[in-house]
Amino acid sequence: MILIDCTNYDECERREWLVTNGIGGYASGTVPSTLTRNYHGYLVAALNPPLDRTVLVSKLDEMVTVDGKEYPLFVNRWKSHDEPPEPNGFEYLESFVLDGSVPTWTYRVAGIDIQKRVWMAYGENTSYVQYTASAPVSIGIKVMVNYKNFHDAMKTGDINVDVEHFTDGVAVTTEVFTFYLFSERAKVQIRSEWQTDYFLPVEKYRGEPELTDHFHAVTFTAELRPDEGVTFVFSTEAMPELDEIKVLAAVKNREKQLIEQSGMEQEPQWIQQLVLAADQFIVRRDVPGIENGRTIIAGYHWFSDWGRDTMIALPGLTLTTGRYVEAAAILRTFAKFVDRGMLPNRFPDDNEAPEYNTVDATLWYFEAIRAYYTMTGDRQLVNELFPIMEDIINWHIKGTRYHIKMDGRDGLLYAGQDDVQLTWMDVKIRDWVVTPRTGKAVEINALWYNAQCIMAEFAALLGAEDVYSEIAEKTKTSYSKFWNEETGYLFDVIEGPAGNDPSLRPNQIFAVSIGRDLLTSEQQKAVVDSCVEHLVTPYGLRSLAPLEPDYIGHYGGERKIRDAAYHQGTVWAWLAGHTAQAHNHVYQDIEQKLAFLKPFEAHLKEYGVGTISEIFDGDFPHTPRGTIAQAWSVAEVLRVWE
Repeated sequence: MILIDCTNYDECERREWLVTNGIGGYASGTVPSTLTRNYHGYLVAALNPPLDRTVLVSKLDEMVTVDGKEYPLFVNRWKSHDEPPEPNGFEYLESFVLDGSVPTWTYRVAGIDIQKRVWMAYGENTSYVQYTASAPVSIGIKVMVNYKNFHDAMKTGDINVDVEHFTDGVAVTTEVFTFYLFSERAKVQIRSEWQTDYFLPVEKYRGEPELTDHFHAVTFTAELRPDEGVTFVFSTEAMPELDEIKVLAAVKNREKQLIEQSGMEQEPQWIQQLVLAADQFIVRRDVPGIENGRTIIAGYHWFSDWGRDTMIALPGLTLTTGRYVEAAAILRTFAKFVDRGMLPNRFPDDNEAPEYNTVDATLWYFEAIRAYYTMTGDRQLVNELFPIMEDIINWHIKGTRYHIKMDGRDGLLYAGQDDVQLTWMDVKIRDWVVTPRTGKAVEINALWYNAQCIMAEFAALLGAEDVYSEIAEKTKTSYSKFWNEETGYLFDVIEGPAGNDPSLRPNQIFAVSIGRDLLTSEQQKAVVDSCVEHLVTPYGLRSLAPLEPDYIGHYGGERKIRDAAYHQGTVWAWLAGHTAQAHNHVYQDIEQKLAFLKPFEAHLKEYGVGTISEIFDGDFPHTPRGTIAQAWSVAEVLRVWE
């Protein structure tokens, strides 16, 4: 259970809650219930799971009446951040608690406690919002709806909406889709009018459209009594389960099962909370020939399922938490999409063909399979995937897209061309690749070596021909090219168009954390010490050292400015795991290993409540930025803690 201090409005508005449904849909907002992003809503449905995410129910404006006097529980911002919120229902907010996965608000109005809770049905685009009170009160709720891609703002008249009353609720119909608002106890008043110029301060900060409109579909009114609350059900289903007690019990039982399955009942409460956070990213993806296909949403609110993020996050999200069946399903799901020896980097939201612009996602796939086999001993899956892994290696040896090819002279992997970015530092602004890394990248070749070692081990396991040990040895010998005698740590990229890149970046940490024996013990220590001295923050590693001329310590502004800073000093939380792992490998200091992770305990109250954000500013105080919940951030803390 996580309790948020509700004494300061600005601090509370920066904290956001998230509820998910296992198919890519979600509900999310700020603690005061202000809209600050286009992504917020009580029902953001995945209409083509896990993608095509669409805002359907965007906001609730609640008004409580006690002895004839009205008290707003909601907050709105209009047109300008300089204007105060109006009305300011925040003044009645006593507490906000994340109870497992269920956000819970307690308001105090005229001496009466009013509680609000939100949850979703697992596997459905159905949200539940429940209100209870400690004494009799009347409540009226204006329901704002929409039908828009979750990235977009909306303007009055962009869609035509029809609202039709039926028993227990209303049907809301746009030109192409119908969804439903239910309440068995509330009275219905259809309104059908636009509310304009909601101001979204976070979108303004991000340089995105900062004003949006929503459609006031209906006002529900009901009487709350101590023995009987009222629940609203928002759904894409015409006949969802309306027994909210049954659905909430299923949610709480699922939480209990997830903790038990993880074996972490005795771990600190914040680690158990991360087990529940991990569940938010594991979602259904239907794939022909795969039973119960699964994938991983890279981050909420805006990311889809990315191959790189999925493979990096898989061990922490599934293996550490005992979810071996889902792990196998994810590995099989992505195997179906291997093409020319490459895993897709991204599944676009608009159902276009997968994008294969990645060199590292495919190499992380090998590490995910290795981790799976180590935890489960499932030889059958290794045998099933081994031919695909062989094909991947062969493509990388002979060459595939984007000049990805092993250099036969030294066994190192070359990748890249002028107009693409293939590694995890993958920002491109029009024709500008912000962090060009064409050549032989330090972490890519650590992963390439690791893949050869894994293949040699699996070949021995399955009685197959081992052609991989020889390649691995050649790669290992040549890896010495990365050592920069002048700086005392590794080049970031060698043999690129501009020669060798001596920039101090975090990519070299992988030469220690997963590089096995690529470096001497003295070199490993030097790499770790350099990263700790120049890159380490409480929340992971900076993507570029402050001593470098291109360092940017603050992430924000319109998209070009943000993207320019993304890998030029911005802190990435997922790197904390490999930092802790590499440091422990060198120093064998468990206490220090855990110390790299402990700051995230307080972070669970800072941004996305109960989860870990994507990135942080490079400069103090390292303000959290990017997505409020990132899969590999959560995964790496869990993996290394366990």
